[in-house]
Amino acid sequence: MSQNATVAACGAETTPENVPDLSHRRRWWILLVISLSMLMGVLDGTIVNIALPSAQHDLGFSDADRQWVVTAYALAFGSLLLLGGRVADLAGQKVTFLVGLAGFATASMVGGAANGLAMLVIARAVQGLFAALLAPSALSVLMTTFTDPRERAKAFTVAGSVAGAGGAIGLILGGVLTQYLDWRWTMYVNVVFAGVAFVGGAALLHRSPRDTSSKLDVLGTVLVSIGLFCLVYGFSNAETHGWGSPETWGMLAAGAVLVSVFVWWQTRAAYPLLPLRVLLDRNRGASFAALFVTGAGMFGVFLFLTYYLQQSLGYSTLKTGFAFLPMIVASSSASAVANNVLVRRIGPKPVVPLGMAIAAAGLVWMTTLDLGSGYMTQVLPQLVLVGIGLGTVIAPAMSLATSGMAAADAGVASAAVNTVQQVGGSIGVALLSTMASDAATNYLSGRDPKDPGVLAQAGLEGYSTAYWWSTAVFVLGLVVTVLLYRRGVPQHDESAAPVVHM
Repeated sequence: MSQNATVAACGAETTPENVPDLSHRRRWWILLVISLSMLMGVLDGTIVNIALPSAQHDLGFSDADRQWVVTAYALAFGSLLLLGGRVADLAGQKVTFLVGLAGFATASMVGGAANGLAMLVIARAVQGLFAALLAPSALSVLMTTFTDPRERAKAFTVAGSVAGAGGAIGLILGGVLTQYLDWRWTMYVNVVFAGVAFVGGAALLHRSPRDTSSKLDVLGTVLVSIGLFCLVYGFSNAETHGWGSPETWGMLAAGAVLVSVFVWWQTRAAYPLLPLRVLLDRNRGASFAALFVTGAGMFGVFLFLTYYLQQSLGYSTLKTGFAFLPMIVASSSASAVANNVLVRRIGPKPVVPLGMAIAAAGLVWMTTLDLGSGYMTQVLPQLVLVGIGLGTVIAPAMSLATSGMAAADAGVASAAVNTVQQVGGSIGVALLSTMASDAATNYLSGRDPKDPGVLAQAGLEGYSTAYWWSTAVFVLGLVVTVLLYRRGVPQHDESAAPVVHM
């Protein structure tokens, strides 16, 4: 996934009881520890994508099943992140942070030792579970450690820079580890990062008091977690059982009902997991929709283009990692220009839809890729164009999704941002994998499936279909954001929760 995939600040409101002494000299060391944990989380996204073709070959799972290696993590992380933010408040930041690190490292070891798809997918889901504890506790530590506005701005700039670089580092590191060691080391390397961060966290972090003023929304957590799982499973099941399968539509219907009941329950719960006031502002609602769309499209581009470069063009894993770097650079550059220049001058209404259109154009161009495409003239331009589009959408949407929030809602709003993007990615990967698989199967119908040339062309048909569907998703995002965003430049709220791009 892209480095713009986000983990936002999910901390409790700063209170005198949990503010460390600003004079202590350990706060910058704490920043180093938190940045290291965030780097690990970003690395895990891109590093696994690069290694996935090698893992599939080694463990022998099918194209239909490979999506679960990506989806299991994203779904567990996205659906449990709101819960993770509340657990950090209820159990304390330090305990939650250390438990998150230990659990993530353990799951990574199990994933690296996987002897089959089931073991790998379960390990990835457990990684996502502990990441949902780690992310909000890590960023809430920054919020409560750096209470001076200027120091906090510096701290979040550093953390954001580390997280932004993590996507590129993951691409290269994933290629190096897979090519010169083994794909399993893309999992084992997390143990090193987590071990160092755990020792630092145990030594440096203060114990913060638990928040006893509110309680956990257990029913809301169950409803949204099971509902989201049913939706993603339904889309994934269509690949193996078809769209007409009762199991497919049954899971999709159950998911829709459960998510609808969750929304209704949030209007009744005494301590709602996601207060609906967070979503009801027009600019904020448009931003959540934009992040959902980019999550779906972004995850799909990385997954299918990785397979195209390695299996269709014969790239090594290391060369594949370097091949994606221009997209990362283009996305980062476009993010800075869009958020810091364009939105401040003309507002989000023309900017975000423009980003959607640029990404859609790049994806349409990608449908022309074939077995003889050269990187510089036929792959690089499309990558750069998609990167510019994603960056133009994500940074303004991230900023506006948390802008103007009351202090009491800042944490949950930031958690919701990441949840929407991760769930969008889960559904996107499931849907696009299904469509790609159907296209490849249809192409093979009546042809010799043992002919390498036929198989290679079937793969291209699948990738092209996935890019067309990604295009449709971005066009839908363009329409929604044009209709929802308000005209004009939004008021900048200095007290809004800081957001770190991850």
